[in-house]
Amino acid sequence: METLHVVTFNIHKGFSQLRRRMAVHELRETLHGVGADLVFLQEVQGLSTAHARRHRDWPEKPQHEFLADSLWSEFAYGRNAVYDDGHHGNAILSKFPIARWDNQDISQSSFESRGMLHCEIDVPGWGQRLHCINVHLGLIGLWRHRQVALMCARIEALVPPDAPLVIAGDFNDWTRRAGMRLRHVLGLTEVFEHTSGRPARSYPAALPLLNLDRIYVRGFKVKLAHAHHGRHSGRLSDHVALSALLVRGS
Repeated sequence: METLHVVTFNIHKGFSQLRRRMAVHELRETLHGVGADLVFLQEVQGLSTAHARRHRDWPEKPQHEFLADSLWSEFAYGRNAVYDDGHHGNAILSKFPIARWDNQDISQSSFESRGMLHCEIDVPGWGQRLHCINVHLGLIGLWRHRQVALMCARIEALVPPDAPLVIAGDFNDWTRRAGMRLRHVLGLTEVFEHTSGRPARSYPAALPLLNLDRIYVRGFKVKLAHAHHGRHSGRLSDHVALSALLVRGS
């Protein structure tokens, strides 16, 4: 295969924009409707005994397994924040075999637990493994700067320069500064900057004003980039899902 369809989505732990309603069942239906090859998820609830007690139809499985269902046979979950009644983090769902994965702690404060989930994926017919990195960066600019530096160091050490690479997630980057090093030092392309000149507006979901979420690629041509904003986006999460259709080749 020469094309790759990816989506990134901060799912707000499976709740609507103002946490008024549980949305994880609708999330699964929506993600299945998109049908991407790879799904990058942030704020995934791996376990919550409190939500399970409060909501009668809370899934018995961890959210990433529930959302993967039978469509994505492979998944990796990086547990970042741990508390008395559970934990949450980032997840990658894949239609292709995940050969290896690792979750690196990139927290810059005891008030924010952040991780960088790195998967190596065997895509049929590709001579090299696809490297995928899923991140949820901090709320403070200095923290994001340090977290991007850690990301760059990992890529330079572990990702061959000619290997296909996708980095996606919630960058919390309304200043548009966090990605400068990714572009200028590592030669990555942000898919919406490529197609429309600037990152997509993805937050808040009901009326997106801030461009917080990103999809960066290397070793691909961007065929299509799409923000999945609709009338009922706020019923699914506080962020809008972003997707891209990529073609192998720089």
